[in-house]
Amino acid sequence: MSEARRRWRALVHLVLGEGPKGTPPERVRWLIVEQQVKSEILIGWTQFVLILFFFALYTVSPKTSEGTRFLPVPWVLGAFFGFTLLRLAAAHRRWLAPPLLVLGVVVDMALLMGLIWSFHLQYQQPAPFYLKAPTLLYVFLFIALRMLRFEPLYVVSAGLAAAAGWLALLGYAAGSGEMVVTRDYVHYMTSNSVLVGAEIDKVISILAVTAVLALALVRARRILYRAVLDSVLAKDLSRFVAPEVAERISSADRALQPGDGEVREASVLFTDIEGFSTVSEKVVPERLVALLNEYFEAVSAAVDAHGGVITQFQGDAMLVTFNTVKTDPGHAANAVRTALAIRAATRERRFGGDTLLRTRCGVNTGRIVAGAVGARSRLIYTVHGDEVNVAARLEQLNKRYGTYILATENTVQAAGAGFNFRRVDEIAVRGRSAPTTVHTIPD
Repeated sequence: MSEARRRWRALVHLVLGEGPKGTPPERVRWLIVEQQVKSEILIGWTQFVLILFFFALYTVSPKTSEGTRFLPVPWVLGAFFGFTLLRLAAAHRRWLAPPLLVLGVVVDMALLMGLIWSFHLQYQQPAPFYLKAPTLLYVFLFIALRMLRFEPLYVVSAGLAAAAGWLALLGYAAGSGEMVVTRDYVHYMTSNSVLVGAEIDKVISILAVTAVLALALVRARRILYRAVLDSVLAKDLSRFVAPEVAERISSADRALQPGDGEVREASVLFTDIEGFSTVSEKVVPERLVALLNEYFEAVSAAVDAHGGVITQFQGDAMLVTFNTVKTDPGHAANAVRTALAIRAATRERRFGGDTLLRTRCGVNTGRIVAGAVGARSRLIYTVHGDEVNVAARLEQLNKRYGTYILATENTVQAAGAGFNFRRVDEIAVRGRSAPTTVHTIPD
């Protein structure tokens, strides 16, 4: 990339902000469109309230000068009210395509300018009278309202329509034969005379505000696309990792780095399907995936019911932790309850209609490290430590003892009363000098 092109991109990013890389996917654009539809409804209701406010102001203000027979202001307000209701109904029914939206913006400004124009008829004053109407200030509110839709086109349309409308009013006053041009500011403020420079200033102010709002909206729109894209991505990724892990990562004060973690007293549950290799040999891959999905759905429900976090799927095995990502004072008891719930859910149920998937569980409690592991470019959030290895070893030992749940002495003591634990054996775990006492809970 040339130096000139780099500088140009840097300038664009400075002025417009950094947008999403590439074209946002269809589902992201759909979410934006849905928000825009809701925004158009909000704009309609806000404008409806404004028209009611105009009616209230008209009700409490002097209606006419002496001798006036024709009252144009309520007619213009009535037309404004009717058009606002029509557009609001169209917004609710999703009838407002971009051309109709632009037309609606132009009609809004035309009606507002028509309301200002009608003042000199209502009060029987020369045409330049309406050029000093404070109602012009509502032009800026109508332009700002279009920002709610997050599309610069409609802000620019509103600003250009307002500027053209005010120039038209100025031209009408100039052509009426009643306009007295002055350069004296005091005379301009105290009479129906017109200071042309002041009217041009109003047009310039309308255009300048429009330009600033449109620029702000372009920047905000690019940020919105990035935010929606990030939100959709985070939601999708939360299906690949535990929602609690996704929340921990997204709410961290800084990006996680390899090795970031914390030591906690926690409980670990390993699960594995009994004889899964035999099952997988007899089932075609498509049906096997369907079986696993049904199985994981049932087991995940048991985990969620007792506050566990599925930290990893490993083939047909699962690593579930308690008191790691989210605080759980009763983590040991909940880990045991989860193992019991998994055993109950898989004892008699036939997945896919005819397949038993009995599940072995190993539970251990102790101090473990929970955090990010991997390289800077790719991390996983997991748990590791000697106590994790013991839980994995217990799951495998179920096969030796003909059990489906094995728990260490640490878990038994931490879980407390309420469980019918039965001592099974003392085993030597690789890397430990002292034997480990293991317990089961009979069916």
